[in-house]
Amino acid sequence: MYEVLIAPNFSFENPEYLFLLALIPILAIYYLFKERFGKTAPYVFANISHVKETRKQKVHKFRHSIIVLRLLAITCLILAFARPRLENEYQKVFADGIDIVLAIDLSGSMLAEDFDPKNRINAAKTVARDFIDQRVSDRIGLVVFSGKSFTQCPLTLDYQLLHRLIEELEAGNIEEEGTAIGTAIATATNRLRDSNAKSKVVVLLTDGQNNAGEIEPVTAAELASALGIKIYTIGAGTRGYARYPIQDRLFGKRYVQIKVDVDDSTLTKIADITGAKYFRATDMESLKKTYREIDELEKTKVEVEKYTDYQEKFAVFLMPALILLGLEVLLAHTRFRKVP
Repeated sequence: MYEVLIAPNFSFENPEYLFLLALIPILAIYYLFKERFGKTAPYVFANISHVKETRKQKVHKFRHSIIVLRLLAITCLILAFARPRLENEYQKVFADGIDIVLAIDLSGSMLAEDFDPKNRINAAKTVARDFIDQRVSDRIGLVVFSGKSFTQCPLTLDYQLLHRLIEELEAGNIEEEGTAIGTAIATATNRLRDSNAKSKVVVLLTDGQNNAGEIEPVTAAELASALGIKIYTIGAGTRGYARYPIQDRLFGKRYVQIKVDVDDSTLTKIADITGAKYFRATDMESLKKTYREIDELEKTKVEVEKYTDYQEKFAVFLMPALILLGLEVLLAHTRFRKVP
């Protein structure tokens, strides 16, 4: 189980009070009308000589600040009465995670360019990243193999790390050439043997036949089956011949035709022994479809429970309203006091 915070939302508990904001422009217009056309009481002076000598103080032009403070205070009070609040919506996600190991062939033949517009290894990297993006709470590990097999990443929930490691994969980088399918299965099985997950899965992609390593693929599959591990196998490569790039010292990069040598029989047997399924991917689209089908076959059951936490924010408007009202009263009885 893990908890997710959805984007917070600002709302009002009593939004009907917001209609009172329509009074603000009415009060402002009333004040301006009164200032311009309102009648004032006459003043009687015995001698106006002192009045003539009186000059308007500069502060006189700020006399309208009283009404501004009052309108701002009323606005803040209305907003406070509407009870603004911040809604933090949370999701509690309950999921039975699956432990998955992706085993990817890095032999030199994975450079064959029959997965237009990509070669086999780049196509494998693309669909592997897409597959990871579809998982929710599953631990995923990464095993790579050629003539030998290595754990590139143990089981983890750090999908960003997996993305980076997959991006760095290069065919032909493992020193010992060949295709050690049995050893790859054994390495992946070793990563899953102590797992307590409800389902343990290996997704193995290769474009060749087992011709290296000390463990036979079928023997490794039987061991995996005994530990409750399912192995989905994928044979990558078109049928017949594929275009393969080579570096010629004289002519630079050129292409030759190589025979596609996917061992459908052995890969099918591995999948059958472990209660899984074998897929043959002959192009980019069929490879994507393969990973989508595996994703559906090994779907994690997810239950979502939502709840909302409210934080009252009326004080954000109430305190300024009280301060503005206090300031208005102070100025009205001191600097801008009116003569009766």
